[in-house]
Amino acid sequence: MSRVLIVGAGLTGSLCACLLRRELQSRVHITVWDKARGAGGRMSTSRPPDSVCQSADLGAQYISTTPAYFQSHHSLYSELLSSGVIRPLDGLIEGLKQRDGVQDYVTPRGMSSLVKHFLSESGADVLLERHVTGLYRRGASWEVHRKQGDSETFDAVVLTMPVPQILQLQGDVGDILSVSQREQLDRVQYSSRFAVALFFPPDVVFSFDWTARYVSDNSVIRYIAADSRKRHADSGGPSLVVHTCVQFGVDHLEQDKDDVQPIILQELHKLLPGLPQPISTKCQKWRYSQVITCVPDAPGHMTILDQPLLVAAGDAFIHSNFDGCVESALSTLSVFKASL
Repeated sequence: MSRVLIVGAGLTGSLCACLLRRELQSRVHITVWDKARGAGGRMSTSRPPDSVCQSADLGAQYISTTPAYFQSHHSLYSELLSSGVIRPLDGLIEGLKQRDGVQDYVTPRGMSSLVKHFLSESGADVLLERHVTGLYRRGASWEVHRKQGDSETFDAVVLTMPVPQILQLQGDVGDILSVSQREQLDRVQYSSRFAVALFFPPDVVFSFDWTARYVSDNSVIRYIAADSRKRHADSGGPSLVVHTCVQFGVDHLEQDKDDVQPIILQELHKLLPGLPQPISTKCQKWRYSQVITCVPDAPGHMTILDQPLLVAAGDAFIHSNFDGCVESALSTLSVFKASL
């Protein structure tokens, strides 16, 4: 049995764990590490400090799929629909460009429920607050170092964190990367954004009729969502989510999120005058929000070394959406099936 470490408990990492378990079964023992306190990555669902009923998606907002992707990934979509993890989005989204045949889905229990579903299906050992700092080749294995705690040894490693974090790893990865591979990784670019969630008392009713709204003429805000309405989850009180535009994220990236939040809220109140006072807010800085420039030819993964196996995967190797992460996980699975 090969000991496989997947670094990153986001969508790609959870899909890799699930698909490896289903395809290779007892041939692999899968461990997932993530530096955060919870699984989800950019599929992040947050709750206010004093409520278990309210939640809001601070990262990805919904799933959009084309007819071609829905067909090629039909088994996964059928699984998620039948288990109630996703359902069709049925609310009004203002400013959304019409796209032929594209279907949108929401997650009634929040976007992180997608990741949790695949992790549960994987049977993997999921260990949080494990921040990987370096990888060292030790014969036919990888010795993986973390910020706190002892190092551990694995037979294969899959890196699903953002590319700049891969390039910052200590140890042997930098020396193993070929000149071509490093050039490809250096070209990867991400957008940066801030997101703010506002949680309101149970008696608050929003005066607008839309579920989400894309804002095209504002220098701060790009997207607003009545998050609880989107998911039909108003029972504990409504929630609102605001995402900034790309340029605002670039301009304020190095500022503390607590200093940026008032700027965002001031602009929100201009767009939605009369908005009630929230009982709680949470601001999130996404340094690596969506991939702007992916690895050329979008291969889905990069095999950094064959023996011991080291693979990099994620949206940087294809594109930033659910189907892109599925394709990346499938291509990583093909590497393992050929290797193990």
